[in-house]
Amino acid sequence: MRKKVLKLVVTFHTTADAMAMEKACKEAEVPGRLIPVPREISAGCGLAWCAPLSEREKLLVVMAEHGIEQEDLHECMLL
Repeated sequence: MRKKVLKLVVTFHTTADAMAMEKACKEAEVPGRLIPVPREISAGCGLAWCAPLSEREKLLVVMAEHGIEQEDLHECMLL
């Protein structure tokens, strides 16, 4: 059984921002993936970007460079 690990979860107001985040992170080779928003969090579009906590600064730079608006940043225990 896999253990839950503390992850960074970025939520978005729109699906377009979530999809733009996926594309921008792939281009910048920043690890992470789109996930459904965890139940503990309530977010606008229902999609979130999940990444290792160590990638926080890189994610903020990618979002700023691509004009991606985040709703919030969360630290959550996820598989």
